[in-house]
Amino acid sequence: MLSKGRMAALGFQHVLAMYVGAVIVPLLIGGALGFNTEQMTYLVSIDIFMCGIATLLQLTVNRFFGIGLPVVLGCAVQAIAPIILIGQEMGISAIYGSIIASGVFVLLIAPFFSKIVRFFPPVVTGSVVTVIGLTLIPVAINNLAGGVGASDFGSFYNIGLGFGTLLLIILVYRFGRGFTKAIAVLIGLVGGSVAAAILNGINLAPVKEASFFHLPQPFYFGTPTFEWPAIVTMILISLVSMVESTGVYFALSDITGRSLKKQDLTRGYRAEGLAIILGGIFNTFPYTGYSQNVGLVQLSGIKTRKVIYVAAAFLLVLGLVPKIGAVTTIIPTSVLGGAMVAMFGMVVAQGIKMLGKVNFTSQENLLIIACSVGVGLGVTVVPDLFQNFPSFIQLFTSNGIVAGSFTAIILNIIFNMLPSRKKDSSEEMELQQVSE
Repeated sequence: MLSKGRMAALGFQHVLAMYVGAVIVPLLIGGALGFNTEQMTYLVSIDIFMCGIATLLQLTVNRFFGIGLPVVLGCAVQAIAPIILIGQEMGISAIYGSIIASGVFVLLIAPFFSKIVRFFPPVVTGSVVTVIGLTLIPVAINNLAGGVGASDFGSFYNIGLGFGTLLLIILVYRFGRGFTKAIAVLIGLVGGSVAAAILNGINLAPVKEASFFHLPQPFYFGTPTFEWPAIVTMILISLVSMVESTGVYFALSDITGRSLKKQDLTRGYRAEGLAIILGGIFNTFPYTGYSQNVGLVQLSGIKTRKVIYVAAAFLLVLGLVPKIGAVTTIIPTSVLGGAMVAMFGMVVAQGIKMLGKVNFTSQENLLIIACSVGVGLGVTVVPDLFQNFPSFIQLFTSNGIVAGSFTAIILNIIFNMLPSRKKDSSEEMELQQVSE
């Protein structure tokens, strides 16, 4: 039984794990669309607040929505570029009209989308989770070096701070016991930040400039408008997010030992649909399950939803009190990168564990894994591979997670689900001898 203090520490650890990923979405979109300081403050604050609401929707299980797994929802990173494009060509109001419409679409399609569970055997889910982890590793390494575009990228200071944080996490995990071991990532983040303050100081300006209280306002940026090109684009993004969330759901179900049924997936997708609609109303963005928190669940060994409820409560408070929330933004990027290496690496490890259930005597399964991981990682390393293709195709091919996921799903259908000619008795005998 976890005490309240330990529960709070574990919940805050989850907030720190997803905070940067969630905040980067409004920062990039607001910056590209020329938002002023006041608008940016609102955007970041309401984003964090709505992440808490979206997470609560998934945690709260009822007949209509909620998957009931220890999942944390945050803004979908793959929506950044399309949202910027919509805002530049059709205006801010079209952004939120398309988000609301895509949320309604997710609600309507949820019962049908959940029937694809048979398309996700271990060879697919294991490949997808492995791809998710592998495609996130470059993000962690870039952050460890100081962040892409940083003037001191790759400096001895950043490298030392990042790997020092990772080393501290490893040491705490190796020699810690019980609760101390469970909050290894949080101890690493605190320790890394203290070291940064001692060595180079930390910029406290974001905390000083933030306001003490913020109240969510529906349609802060005006009445939404509904443009078909924008709506179709956001629907495609929502489908991409649903595929990514499916991998997160199956990873958590494997960690917690809970078998997912069609009804569970339907409620999970509906919760995301509701979160997206609320995001459009309160002027935030589409939501998806965050895989970095999957790694944290595995790393900490704490699988109870109570911890995620605490994390959601923290997100609500941080969203209402920007000055408190700003404290988490002063953690150096290299420190976050060091922690991300451990968390994202655990996602890869979880994927490999899931692949352990696959029949490896089947050459087809080996090819499915090889191609899906290869395509997912390849697209991540060479993101301009499909730059000459139509933009609607690039929505599915420019993201390594999505490209790898679709590869695994399609190849599994081809090799394991479509009728195939029966092998003759000699071939079957040979395969049996090899397996033995």
